[in-house]
Amino acid sequence: MRDLTGASSAAAPALARYSGGRTLLGGLLALFLSVVAQGLHADILAGRCVAVFDGDTIVVRDTHRKRHEVRLQGIDAPEKGQRYGSISKSNLSALVYQKQVAVDWDKRDRYGRLVGRVTSNGVDASRTQLEAGLAWVYREYLDELSLSDRKLFLQAESTAQHKRLGLWHDRDPTPPWVWRHRAMP
Repeated sequence: MRDLTGASSAAAPALARYSGGRTLLGGLLALFLSVVAQGLHADILAGRCVAVFDGDTIVVRDTHRKRHEVRLQGIDAPEKGQRYGSISKSNLSALVYQKQVAVDWDKRDRYGRLVGRVTSNGVDASRTQLEAGLAWVYREYLDELSLSDRKLFLQAESTAQHKRLGLWHDRDPTPPWVWRHRAMP
């Protein structure tokens, strides 16, 4: 007599032991892969932008009314006390403040903020800041962008620089990462 696996009933106990071990190993492998995948896939946060801290950081309130600080991926905007800082913040505010946004994120920074691509009505906030000349491409984290996004971001920055838009109106604007280093005692 054969069971559903096609093995004879005499072989069934041995097959059950083997398949049980295989099932356990498969389960452990599936658990491992799901944990690894959680670090590799992006999540989407949908909500309303309730605050704009500066030209690259916002607060989004989700549908459960939880607040999330979000750092725009791929750019670094002038700081509050830095030249063009308030203009950069105003530009980002016009784009996202009190509007529905989607944040496609895959990591947190050292301050616990989500780092991701922010869109509102299909408009990419990072790219818009670059196109207006109100942010730099954050080259330290350039490898975190897809190749096509790297090209788009670098082109947007280059075009704004060529047209002398925003901070590129100055002959030699100070990048925020240099400004922050100088500001620290």
